[in-house]
Amino acid sequence: MTHTYADAGVDIQKGEQLVDHIKQSVKSTFSRSVLRGVGLFGAFYKADFRGYRSPVLVSSVDGVGTKLILAQKLNKHDTVGQDLVNHCVNDILVCGAKPLFFLDYFACGKLDLAVASQVIDGFVKACRLNQCSLIGGETAEMPGFYKPGEYDLAGTIVGVVEKKKIIDGRKIRVGDVLIGMPSSGLHTNGYSLARAVLLERFALEEYVPELNTTLGEALLAVHRSYLRVITRLLEKFPVHGLAHITGGGIEANTMRIIPRGMHVEIDWKAWTRPPIFSLIQSLGGVSEDDMRRTFNLGIGLVIIVSRRNADDVVRFLRLQKEQPVVMGEVTKAAGRRRY
Repeated sequence: MTHTYADAGVDIQKGEQLVDHIKQSVKSTFSRSVLRGVGLFGAFYKADFRGYRSPVLVSSVDGVGTKLILAQKLNKHDTVGQDLVNHCVNDILVCGAKPLFFLDYFACGKLDLAVASQVIDGFVKACRLNQCSLIGGETAEMPGFYKPGEYDLAGTIVGVVEKKKIIDGRKIRVGDVLIGMPSSGLHTNGYSLARAVLLERFALEEYVPELNTTLGEALLAVHRSYLRVITRLLEKFPVHGLAHITGGGIEANTMRIIPRGMHVEIDWKAWTRPPIFSLIQSLGGVSEDDMRRTFNLGIGLVIIVSRRNADDVVRFLRLQKEQPVVMGEVTKAAGRRRY
């Protein structure tokens, strides 16, 4: 008996069809620094940093997590690619960097051209909005590893920042103010707990009055990018620290950039949590500590500025149609108080 790669579940021709299908849309994200098209063994990006005296490259890699399960259950794949790009953009943005290029990894059991195209369309849409070039990727068909209909995503981003403009928390001082930027939902963290609680009570297609939409739409809300507004902010104000609120919650992620000997005091009542978080907590009997450690609770990014500039920063953000909240301060590590 003879065997072929196709018999084993890997369709090379279908993979080639996918590349042909996405070439033009991917090319639409290219900046002048991208030197070659899609399909070579490596991607070429010209390292031309005019306008920078001492350019520093900043990179990050991430995934979407179990939010993908919901996309697969709903057969809606046009948002998770945006989630991945925006998450990666935010991760380097909080270091002060602007994105240059993005690379993706798409792994599945059996390649479905329609599904893969939707996912990649999401990459393209987000890359355009973030002025970031999608310069390469990998599609892996792995029968026996993923069940039919399952896929996973990962992405890598590279950006650049002027060395003297790196934001790493070193300028943070006791008395600095924490300003929160609203999230668009769960973003890409906490979905294992959210699924465990909410899918026991609701179907994904079910309209939930507390959410004013279906559960699926609420859970697939796109992880927002803060690039445009934070870039404008950095042009006008000295920012001492930025924290992207991902897995671990507000306090743990903010503490990643707080210098030794300092802490953050968070006023947890300073903002109204979006209904999705109250629903998870009430239906699941989730403790307040678990909620704070697991979810962003409606704050997707924290800005740390001097108390002197805090009011002006808030006014500026409101002029940008944002809804910032003053949510705490930096204190000495000892003698902390709780709100």
